[in-house]
Amino acid sequence: MRILHQRSTGALLALALAAFICSTVWRGTSNTSQAQAGATRHRIAFTRIGPIRTGLFIADADGRNEKPVLPAESLDYNASFSTDGRWIIFTSERAGSADIYRVHPDGSGLERLTSDPAYEDQAALSPDGSTLAFVSTRGSGMADIWLLDLATHKYRNLTNHPSNFRPSWSPDGKWIAFTSDRDTHPGRVSGAGGSTHGGFEFLQSTNLYVISADGGGLRQLSQTSGFAGSPKWSADGRRIVYYQSSAQESWESRKRLGPTETSLSQIVSVDVEHGDRKQHTTGPGMKVSPQWLNADRLAYVKKQGSDPGLEFTPGEKGARGEFRNPAWSPDATHVVYHREMQAERHWMTPTFSRDREFDLMLTEPFPAYSPAGDQLIVSARPPGPWPVYAFEESSLELMNADGRGRKTIFYDAGKNAFAAKWSPREDLIVFGLGTFFFRTGLAAQLALIKPDGSGFRMITGGETNNGFPSWSPDGKRIVYRADGKQGRGLMILSIESGEIAPLNTGGLYDNFPAWSPRGDLIAFTSYRGGDYDIYTIKPDGAGLRRLTNSSGNDAHCVWSPDGEWIIFSSSRMGFKDEAELVYRIPQPYGELFVMRSDGTDVRQLTDNQWEDATPAWMPESSKR
Repeated sequence: MRILHQRSTGALLALALAAFICSTVWRGTSNTSQAQAGATRHRIAFTRIGPIRTGLFIADADGRNEKPVLPAESLDYNASFSTDGRWIIFTSERAGSADIYRVHPDGSGLERLTSDPAYEDQAALSPDGSTLAFVSTRGSGMADIWLLDLATHKYRNLTNHPSNFRPSWSPDGKWIAFTSDRDTHPGRVSGAGGSTHGGFEFLQSTNLYVISADGGGLRQLSQTSGFAGSPKWSADGRRIVYYQSSAQESWESRKRLGPTETSLSQIVSVDVEHGDRKQHTTGPGMKVSPQWLNADRLAYVKKQGSDPGLEFTPGEKGARGEFRNPAWSPDATHVVYHREMQAERHWMTPTFSRDREFDLMLTEPFPAYSPAGDQLIVSARPPGPWPVYAFEESSLELMNADGRGRKTIFYDAGKNAFAAKWSPREDLIVFGLGTFFFRTGLAAQLALIKPDGSGFRMITGGETNNGFPSWSPDGKRIVYRADGKQGRGLMILSIESGEIAPLNTGGLYDNFPAWSPRGDLIAFTSYRGGDYDIYTIKPDGAGLRRLTNSSGNDAHCVWSPDGEWIIFSSSRMGFKDEAELVYRIPQPYGELFVMRSDGTDVRQLTDNQWEDATPAWMPESSKR
């Protein structure tokens, strides 16, 4: 279905990452030639919904007596063993982008196997140790399975069809099993986007396939409309085990609250030649990442819920706790897995960019630079042990552009203070306050506050949910999104008179308006024809123009300070992994793109399996 990180704890590693970002020269979907070395450098702050730090661990087969494989300083994840047990293959973002590494189980001999700015993950080494199969977005920008000959360092695209995941070698090395959401159309999540427009989140449906290592003999082994995940071969090569659920369960599994006690998936195996199926588990629970330990025993992980942990057929429980994407050694004596670690949240952390003209900084949601560029305001999630995935409440946090000097200027318990924007004179900040994301509660309204936290006052009311404001360049008007009984669409509020006038765009649902710094246009996201795309319109309602036309969601648009560019988040590159394996990331497909103000010269800036969104563009005059 075409639907469409790094935090170092050491100063030296942070400096190395910043240098790596500055040297990157890959542009993805750009329509222009490579920029010259002296091109303007732009700085973008944005939020990433995803882990900050994950570590690899190795333990006894039942999950007990664990110890770290490597120091957990970055993002290391999705490990597997080589057939001889001498290597652990894994993904790491320690050098910026996601690449494939290998290391001995005792932590020695660390070696980088791929070094492309594209996203690369989910690697498996062939039984003879000569060839690496892995998922990569190189080339098309979407997830294909590639092969790397370790002796010749030659790469080959095996699947040549977007949206393929979790390659697994047959014991004789002749076949590769994988999952794919190709040719599936499960649609959007029901009820996630209101009754008058499509839900914003996507369902995912995957099927099980096998393909020969030379690229021929493609066969589909599971039925469409459901979810088949993470295949692994039996030792005799006759059967493939995988987990099976519905497309709806894949959504339930990745919601911010995670799977419930009634979430359901089962461990199933299929005869590769004859197609007969056998179900190996029963009962509720989100069961994923299965693997044969011997002909009569399977291992898997029960994900989240009240009693997560490793489990085994027929009904044995191992260690309890979080074991993400476990893989067992060939002799079934050890298991390797990753786990999310507590870490300092991102305030202003350099991260990898695919385009040398754009420096990227990670921070809290909905950042906004002051017109002078020396300060930043964000919607800070609750304090406390990290990671925090809650979006039930947030405060307004004001800080210097480098992330220092932070102070809370507004907090109302149980409410979200979202999408703040500075007035052109920097004397006021407008923001949405209340309940967002279609949760139950009081409708959100617009409020004003001074940068020092004084002068708070509400400027809208009623039952309509109002939010995501943007100032006109003269500071006299605010455009915002309304959604409710008293109005739906874009509205323009006069600060002096308090009068509100609708901006009729003709769309079913409009959101995320952004007033151009030149004052002549308003950019916004609109749901039309089954998709969310970005449009511009004049403030008087004339001159509607569509800027994007991709499959998926294009949203969170923000203008550059000179009005020449628009940055936005898009799901056009699709899923990069089985969504059911994701933890508390509802949209694991959002990437940042920039385009010219007329929709041309589209460039991809981020490429990962997390959710990148809510960008802010630093005024050019304030940089260094």
